[in-house]
Amino acid sequence: MTEYIFDLLKVILPAALVLYGMYSLVNNYLTKEYQKRILELRMKNSEVVLPIRLQAYERVCLLLERITPSNILVRVSSAGQSAAEYQRVLLAEIREEFNHNVSQQMYMSDQAWQMVKRSKEEVVTLINRVYHELPENAKGTDLAKRILENILATEKEPTGSAISFLKQEINQVF
Repeated sequence: MTEYIFDLLKVILPAALVLYGMYSLVNNYLTKEYQKRILELRMKNSEVVLPIRLQAYERVCLLLERITPSNILVRVSSAGQSAAEYQRVLLAEIREEFNHNVSQQMYMSDQAWQMVKRSKEEVVTLINRVYHELPENAKGTDLAKRILENILATEKEPTGSAISFLKQEINQVF
């Protein structure tokens, strides 16, 4: 009986080792193939998504440039308007620009989009604050002049930090 068990162990033990070795090889091969396919899929996705992401960053940078006070004041004329009318026009223009580009947030980080929103709010706050500092009968040109004076005094565009952040984030992709 002992001989029988010993003979059986002589056969089963090498067979078990071979079976374990084969299992390890096949498992290792399948794992590497899976990782290879995932990598190929990511490469294909990046070929499609990367240009879209770049375009989104470009559009959001353009949004920020367009709502920068020094640019929007040049683009949106204050001629013949009261300060109240001009304030409404500026805020409507900012809102329209922002709403036109709100879908771009899908292609950027949450932090980048928060910076964009914060910059927009800073521009809106600046316009509202300066408007409320003006006398009631002020003209649109007075509002534009005071906004520019405020920016020159602080030496900081409200959209500057967001544009810099977007540039840094896009540089990480390359």
